[in-house]
Amino acid sequence: MKKLITGLLLASSFLASAAQTEFTPKQLKQVEQLKENISKSNLSFNILESLTTEIGPRLPGSKNDALAVAWAQAKFKELGFDKVWIEKATFPKWQRFSESGKILTPSEQPLHLTALGNSVSTPKEGITAAVVLFETLDELIAAPKDSLKGKIAYINYKMNRHIDGNGYGPAVKARSNGAVEAAKKGAIAYMMRSVSTAHHRFAHTGGSHYQAGVKKIPNVTIANPDADQIARLVALNKNVTVNINVQTKNYGEGTSYNVIGQFNGSENPEQYVLIGGHLDSWDLGTGALDDGAGVALTMAAAKHISDIKRPKRSIRVVLFAAEELGLWGAKAYFKQHETELDKIVAAAESDFGADVVYGFESNVNAASLPVVRAIAKQLASLNVQYIGKNSAKGGPDLIPLKNTTNAPIFELHQDGTDYFDYHHTADDTLDKVNPDKLRQNTASYAVFALMAADAKTTIKAKPTQ
Repeated sequence: MKKLITGLLLASSFLASAAQTEFTPKQLKQVEQLKENISKSNLSFNILESLTTEIGPRLPGSKNDALAVAWAQAKFKELGFDKVWIEKATFPKWQRFSESGKILTPSEQPLHLTALGNSVSTPKEGITAAVVLFETLDELIAAPKDSLKGKIAYINYKMNRHIDGNGYGPAVKARSNGAVEAAKKGAIAYMMRSVSTAHHRFAHTGGSHYQAGVKKIPNVTIANPDADQIARLVALNKNVTVNINVQTKNYGEGTSYNVIGQFNGSENPEQYVLIGGHLDSWDLGTGALDDGAGVALTMAAAKHISDIKRPKRSIRVVLFAAEELGLWGAKAYFKQHETELDKIVAAAESDFGADVVYGFESNVNAASLPVVRAIAKQLASLNVQYIGKNSAKGGPDLIPLKNTTNAPIFELHQDGTDYFDYHHTADDTLDKVNPDKLRQNTASYAVFALMAADAKTTIKAKPTQ
């Protein structure tokens, strides 16, 4: 116990030393004032309410998507950002029109489903066929050639629930590639259990892909209670026949815009901390959790910082376009800025709902860790723990950045235990957002962004391998 206490005291002493080296007492007092101001503010919730109420769902390329771009520009200007601009992003435009389903045998029952993004339509009367159940994508891949002729392939893989959402990656593989593998075996349609932890009867949509040279077949997910029903029927050795009917359209290339707002730094404005989220959403709900919350809290965080001071380096908020259809806005942003990525001193995206931030993690040069630890010390009062692995991955829209160059990337880990109950469903609406938790998120991002932008030492990326 004595050794543990000694170790904790040494760690505490080191953190205090790091803070004193990188930040003056005046700067640390400003950080405390920032936290205090946000604790009394509803700004982030008000922004989120405006976006989800006045605009609603924001499928890339839709009329609402264009309205959201205009909304974001106006909101940045209303909040007093020094610079506001847009940058073009193109993507494969897709739209759903209608969808329905039902079990026909052994008895007629409703089937709650939704088309996956990019799915082709069924015939107007739908597709009626027997269901062949597989528990995993690997099992479908292993099925004999032509074994699914005239059938509907169905994957029943269940996603696990975890605070960090680690069940999403394994489950989403079937969403991305299942229709291709089913078509290779002769299936005329593909169906899967929702990539979701929910017990409600909402189907989960999401992106899916086709492969050149492989027939495109309709591609749907079904709500988890319906998935359980089909699994029970199959377990009873019943011949399960369903009708699925989805009407969609692919339009070719669509256009939208990244919307960017910046508060200029007082000493080195060309360097900046990048925070943000993605402006688009799926069309089933209003995109409150995915990713209206990320949009709102990062806009609000930057505004709160500006009310305290202009830090040494700029604070840039990027609202990425067309993330849901394949990170198209992020790809466009980092391509356009590829010759100046070294100006990013820290980057973090909020795209995991609105539950509390519980952990703070970096991915930076070891020489920058004293700054990181000083930030972590100030986040502790918000109940955010420091994760010292220094291997943060960042949000989805930072993937193109990581693929382009090494960059100082951060993660403010949010509690995702319930996130996939609502993710990509009609249940992703404003009432699922707790204002107090959103406020804690806002404060966490604000503290991180202010201190990263105002540190004595510029945070650096890990050396290129």
